Amino acid sequence: MLSARSLFQEIVDDDDSFQLFCSIAASGEAQGGWENARIAALVPDSMRALAPKISRHGADEDKHGRIFRALLHKRGLPAVPVPPETDYTMLLEQRGIGLAHTKLRAQEQLTEEDVVVYLAHSRVTEQRAADQMQMLVKHFGEHPVVGKAIRMISHDEDNHLSYCHEELLSLARRGHGRTIQRVLRESALAEIAVHRDVSLAVMAHMGRLLHWPAPKSAALAAGIRGTYAYERFAGWHRMISLRVPERRNALGGAPATAPEFA
Repeated sequence: MLSARSLFQEIVDDDDSFQLFCSIAASGEAQGGWENARIAALVPDSMRALAPKISRHGADEDKHGRIFRALLHKRGLPAVPVPPETDYTMLLEQRGIGLAHTKLRAQEQLTEEDVVVYLAHSRVTEQRAADQMQMLVKHFGEHPVVGKAIRMISHDEDNHLSYCHEELLSLARRGHGRTIQRVLRESALAEIAVHRDVSLAVMAHMGRLLHWPAPKSAALAAGIRGTYAYERFAGWHRMISLRVPERRNALGGAPATAPEFA
């Protein structure tokens, strides 16, 4: 029977699939760390109070990248190149979602609207990350190889999502509500399509590495497309709502260090 638990167990148990999984995850987290560091450096003067939280967000993403690389190191595996069709961050940027890397590489200060765009885009992508990590914690939180890493990352992703909710609500009160709702909608609709495409690409690579029979690969692809159909019809709405989070000022403190647990 196909299930998230059985699929992930297969991936973790095989060196080649585990190597690809951790490499993709480490690359994405490192990219997020870079983006947040650049945004923190370019925040406009009117929003300088946000810079420490954005820096903290980036530090957490860098930490997650180190965690995935440590998991590879523990298995004696080097990172492998990330297939472009599995590069979630790059594919989102190609759809015009978030802040363009050309803007982040420049030395010009961002505008307030740029920061609103960043936070609204992050609210959508952090929802995806938090949901995925909660699912992994449910099935693998006590796993001897990846359990501690999953729990640590999941806690951080919940903090990131809380931070996005809190800051966007604050910005809405300052008159940015219409921009926030527009960007949230655009980001959510683009994200669910990119998530579908990346999921299909990752499962295709895993199927080849793990020698899945054609019916199994077809069933997984159908499931991914079915999830997209639901999200496109109604599920995306949960990615654009805003609420006061239970965790207040979630990124207001110093970032936790990442002990070499692996």
